[in-house]
Amino acid sequence: MRFRLLCNWIVGFSLLFTFTAAISGAENLDRGLVALEREDGSVFLSWRLLADDPPDMAFEVVAIPSGLSIPNEHINLTKGKPYRQTSFEDNPRKRGGLAPAYALYEFDRGIDLTKLRKFNKLDLAVVIPKPYISIPLKGDYDFQKVGIADLDRNGSYEYVIKQPNFNTDPYQHPGYWKRSNTTYKLEAYSSDGTMMWRYDMGWSIEAGIWYSPWIVYDVDGDGKAEVYCKAGEGDPRDEKGLVQSGPEYLVKIDGQSGKVVAKTPWLSRDGFSKYNYYCRNFLTVAYLDGKKPSLIMQRGTYNLIKTQAMDKDFNKIWYWESLQEEKKYRGQGSHGLISADVDGDGRDELVIGAAVLDDNGKGLWTLEMGHPDVCYVADIDPANPGLEVFYGFETRQDTDGICVVDAKTGRKLWALKEPTRHIHSQGMVGNILAEYPGMEVYAGERDLAKRWLYSSKGKLIEYLASGSLTPRALWWDADGQKEVVVSGAIRDWGGKPIRPIEGRVIAVVDCLGDYREEVITSLKGELRIYTTTIGASDRRPCLMQDRQYRLGVAAQTMGYYYPAQLGISD
Repeated sequence: MRFRLLCNWIVGFSLLFTFTAAISGAENLDRGLVALEREDGSVFLSWRLLADDPPDMAFEVVAIPSGLSIPNEHINLTKGKPYRQTSFEDNPRKRGGLAPAYALYEFDRGIDLTKLRKFNKLDLAVVIPKPYISIPLKGDYDFQKVGIADLDRNGSYEYVIKQPNFNTDPYQHPGYWKRSNTTYKLEAYSSDGTMMWRYDMGWSIEAGIWYSPWIVYDVDGDGKAEVYCKAGEGDPRDEKGLVQSGPEYLVKIDGQSGKVVAKTPWLSRDGFSKYNYYCRNFLTVAYLDGKKPSLIMQRGTYNLIKTQAMDKDFNKIWYWESLQEEKKYRGQGSHGLISADVDGDGRDELVIGAAVLDDNGKGLWTLEMGHPDVCYVADIDPANPGLEVFYGFETRQDTDGICVVDAKTGRKLWALKEPTRHIHSQGMVGNILAEYPGMEVYAGERDLAKRWLYSSKGKLIEYLASGSLTPRALWWDADGQKEVVVSGAIRDWGGKPIRPIEGRVIAVVDCLGDYREEVITSLKGELRIYTTTIGASDRRPCLMQDRQYRLGVAAQTMGYYYPAQLGISD
């Protein structure tokens, strides 16, 4: 379904944005205007406030009752007055019918909309007659991951999926590894549902998350995002179906055409004692110098770990492996990589799990506790300067298996003082309860009836015998707390459903409208985007212009899914 309307035939043209976002390489975003029809016939609109907007930025909202075929018929809904919020509610039925389209203008006192002044129109949108946006896929399949970026420099986001939703784990144990029965495909879709291209990862990449890291980001700085992924050659599978030989590469794929335009060798298998160890691969982006993005490759989680940083041309910046740091960094990997400025120097570090690499490729600190399943970097405790890391450890622990540590030093701020067996999956962080300062943190045991919800200070709020191990916190309504996506609905923590959700939740991300976050789900043959229709009186810049959040979104296509977290504001 076409849900964004960019018309070059209408009188005038859209404003060309020239702002510089807070980070080099960030997208020059449009306003992300979205208009959804509610059940009562009213229409909810929301749009982006951008990081470089002036403090007094104001808007005008215009209804186009007859659609864009009659460009001179308009209704100024804000009545020529400056409108400063970034959401708006219209009731076109009171005017005798629907308004199929809306236009957003920058406020200009005395504007004559009948002339469609070309220098201040910000965005256009057609009304979606559903509480969600649907992008049909080119086949009856679902997908495993979604990458979000501007592939063609038009200011709106495109969506790159990896399909099908099949996963095998390298662990050689019954019930884990399975022979791949198909190859992964990456597919790019524009926001109007047009399929741009398909890239087949081939039989050299087994169909599992750890074999197939990929990211979508504008690393080369041309304003158009590229796709980077692990690749090989031919069909090197052995009789069992394992890929244990053959060349391995990191390839760069042009975001507009889907063509491979560059490649470089991937980190080697040498030095790893087991297939299970060398088949765990990661890929992300970090601003190691605080100014431009660098590519980060990693191989290994449970034993030897190799990490390499490269510039946009695949030139090596530094190489690190856990053997360089004696044994205390060995096996400290998580199921993802987090880029964050943990020491406040303006340059990103890499939280690889229970250890952190400094921006120069040297070990900064390690907990020496082994592999964590749960790992989030955020401003969890506002009373503690800087960022914190929330952990839940897969490795058995006599104590401290759930803990929050200072991100700069690794000093434990508090911890669960009882044995844990296997804290599992992704857990959650988020400010979900108003009565506690900072963020609440949540984690649970894999095979035991134990779930813990803590305050930022380590106060036990709830101890549960059941419940999801992967609730997703998100900004959805108009208050200061986040809601959660759990059990097929968006709801307040412990509350009744606010919005039912269909499909498997793939991502929570601010990709449309105002600062509230969208929920992207996968259904057979469909990518679906749920966006709020609740008005808000406050306004905040687009979350994707926060560096840590944006890099967190980029990293969500490889490894476990860890929802992105905001960094510390200057």
